[in-house]
Amino acid sequence: MRKVTLILDDGTKFHGESFGYEKPVAGEVVFNTAMMGYPESLTDPSYAGQLMALTYPLVGNYGVPTFCKEDNGIASFMESEKIHAEAIIVSDYSTEFSHWNAKESLADWLKREQVPGITGIDTRQLTKVLREHGVMMGKIIFDDEPNNIPSAQYEGVNYIAKVSCKEVITYKPEDMKEGNVETLKIVLGKNIGKKVVLVDCGVKNNIIRCLLKRGVEVIRVPWNYDFNNLEFDGLFLANGPGDPDTAVDAVENIKKFLANPKVRPCMGICMGNQLLSKAAGATIYKLKYGHRSHNQPVQQVGTNRCFITSQNHGYAVDNATLPQDWEPLFINMNDGSNEGIKHKKNPWFSAQFHPEAASGPVDTEFLFDDFVKLL
Repeated sequence: MRKVTLILDDGTKFHGESFGYEKPVAGEVVFNTAMMGYPESLTDPSYAGQLMALTYPLVGNYGVPTFCKEDNGIASFMESEKIHAEAIIVSDYSTEFSHWNAKESLADWLKREQVPGITGIDTRQLTKVLREHGVMMGKIIFDDEPNNIPSAQYEGVNYIAKVSCKEVITYKPEDMKEGNVETLKIVLGKNIGKKVVLVDCGVKNNIIRCLLKRGVEVIRVPWNYDFNNLEFDGLFLANGPGDPDTAVDAVENIKKFLANPKVRPCMGICMGNQLLSKAAGATIYKLKYGHRSHNQPVQQVGTNRCFITSQNHGYAVDNATLPQDWEPLFINMNDGSNEGIKHKKNPWFSAQFHPEAASGPVDTEFLFDDFVKLL
């Protein structure tokens, strides 16, 4: 394996070896403390523009599942159609893999998708540097090509526009396996046939799955599409990468929705929480090193209920800037940052974490039930 060097913006260097596609690359270096789920994380569009370091030391031992699609066109075991992270950084890559659902190795997958992977990095030390300094830009260069130095920018880049769908796509609940829909006809029968507009800022597939299995039709629209002229029963704001301040068009469309005399339910996840907050009038700030893990504890405001959640975001809503008609719904138990908002009278709410998990804990999937019951 070829020798590589990870160089951070502060000059810190980490030496390792390449096991993925062999090309120099640059991006924002972030760390994820989850113990598993690299196929889901790598295909999560929220990682666009980032070099993803995994703190769990052994990576690759269960390989990569086959890429296949369900009847509705959604990839069965991935969160999107391709890898979105710019690169993956690990401590110890396992060249051997074993899993009932594995088709190929992580290395082969990375090479096929032309994404670099580096191993032999002290990811614990890398994480310490990022926690102390904050996330920063970094470059992966090959030691035998010292003059081939890549460059990239993260701040101010509209990554949402890069990963969003380009046209309207409709998913119907009957596209799901019959068992799921038939079961939910009993529980949520009145909602069969309801239509939900999903603003695609970089949506994970499991968000669409979670809506479909609850019997609603999903109308997926591009991030800047003015959905207000469509016929629908509820609005869903999806996750996505980068800085929410770049999604000006999406915020303006959400403002129109909130100002409409016809009040309809709205739910947001991750980027959706931030865009809903911006449309309401709140401001966003960048976290020092973000929340990227499967074990973030959040508390539901006004209760003693605490949930373990899966998260992937680098920005947060400033609670102090929420207008008087809005209030925090969840709070992060580690740093006190916002984890969701809700309107005091209207059926509008959001979560900064991922109730659909994939991969991760599913403690909060009930939020999809809460949303669908409001339709």
